[in-house]
Amino acid sequence: MELECLQNNKDKQMIEHAFHKSRLLVLVAVAAAALSAVLLYFASLSALAHIFIELFQDMPRSSDDGKILAVKLLKVLDLLLIAISFQIIAVGLYRLFITPVHKEQSAFLSALNIKNFHDLKTTIIQVSVVIMVILFLEQAVEHGATLMTLYFGAAVALVIFAAIYASKNME
Repeated sequence: MELECLQNNKDKQMIEHAFHKSRLLVLVAVAAAALSAVLLYFASLSALAHIFIELFQDMPRSSDDGKILAVKLLKVLDLLLIAISFQIIAVGLYRLFITPVHKEQSAFLSALNIKNFHDLKTTIIQVSVVIMVILFLEQAVEHGATLMTLYFGAAVALVIFAAIYASKNME
């Protein structure tokens, strides 16, 4: 009986050890998110450089030209927010699964108020809502007050409502 109990404890320890080591598989997601963030930051810088070159070659002469410039800049901002989302995911997953650090020890996690996986998901939802608002703003500036803009706004509002509802009920 005692030998069987020792064997069960040994099996449990082996399983616990395997689960503990398997957390390192999260490094794949961390690396993919971090690389994606870096690529998006470079893409944003490249797009911004092209906008500046265009601006100096052909300054806006009308309000329509100004709106076109505004839409281009909003798209760069949108791209930067998506890059930030990937960075938050990478750092959050790393801190939560690879090297757990108390919130007080991590300036990044304490600034975002991320204490667990639920907080990470909520933060990503919040950033996504901001991205969707910017997408709607791009649409409104680019197309004006059209029926298509109204439909797009209603769709964005529905997705935002669903995201907020899901976030509130995830606990």
